[in-house]
Amino acid sequence: MSYTKNILLTGGAGFIGSHVVRRFLTRYPDYRIVNLDNLTYAGNLENLRDVEGLPNYVFQRGDILDAALLDDVFQSFQIDGVIHLAAESHVDRSIESPLDFIETNIVGTVTLLNAAKKAWKDALEGKRFYHISTDEVYGSLGETGFFTEETPYDPRSPYSASKASSDHLVRAYFHTYHLPVVVSNCSNNYGPYQFPEKLIPLMIHNIRQEKPLPVYGDGKYTRDWLWVEDHAAAIDLIFHQGKTGETYNIGGNNEWKNIDLVERLCDILDDLLHRPKGASRQLITFVKDRPGHDRRYAIDASKLKQELGWEPSVYAEEGLRLTAQWYLDNQEWLDHVTSGAYQQYYERQYDHGG
Repeated sequence: MSYTKNILLTGGAGFIGSHVVRRFLTRYPDYRIVNLDNLTYAGNLENLRDVEGLPNYVFQRGDILDAALLDDVFQSFQIDGVIHLAAESHVDRSIESPLDFIETNIVGTVTLLNAAKKAWKDALEGKRFYHISTDEVYGSLGETGFFTEETPYDPRSPYSASKASSDHLVRAYFHTYHLPVVVSNCSNNYGPYQFPEKLIPLMIHNIRQEKPLPVYGDGKYTRDWLWVEDHAAAIDLIFHQGKTGETYNIGGNNEWKNIDLVERLCDILDDLLHRPKGASRQLITFVKDRPGHDRRYAIDASKLKQELGWEPSVYAEEGLRLTAQWYLDNQEWLDHVTSGAYQQYYERQYDHGG
């Protein structure tokens, strides 16, 4: 079959990536989606079981650091669009192991940029390289104000510094080589299929098992929360209609202090699990603060609304309940992920990562 677009989506077995893969596969049956994922701890093909049999879907296990593999993928599948989501993304892991983040987020992004530049050469018409980043590159806000697309970069962790570097390199390839790029920076995502080291699924998992709920510092760190399917819808819009060379901020208009979010999750889970009201709040445990912990993030997404008509459709009160219910309904998925069993399967299935 001849496809109208051939899109390489990196990191498509991850949390956000799997939602984007699913959206593109089902909304655009005339597109071929090539999902390139290295299936590290956060990449899970179970996230895509419902769509993996579609005729326009191709899965390719591989690393974005593998230049020869990328050249082969671009040539074999005639890639004309890239949606780049593959990244190391957990701040705590970046503090423990910064070099992994430098290699994947910086060197991996440049390797992918080089592959696109080589494959597309001077035939750039109709091509697009879409790089997806984070609001953490902007640093920390005080009690007021919002990040805009013009906010100066001020990363505070190895993770955010690696993403800031990759953003700069993507823009450099636009200015130096005229590669048709677009960039977006998003706030904290939440929803189904999120790896349970992240705040919301970790808390849901621990509440269900009546384990302590670790909250950093005084719990008053504030984040803007974005429903993952709203993010996928924004990515869809930006990929198709965003202006080449531009940056778009994607936010949920949905700020919560960590402690307030955890307490609300406790109340929702008490209701869903038929526990006495307030029971799960007793599990909250304040722990030593994270080094370099940014106080507040908040995004001004008005450019995206004004230019492309996007705005969030799900806010935290509804979204938290939907998320909690999903994890309760999919305990087998959660147990499988937390046990690491799926990783052992991949090692058998894919010849120890070869």
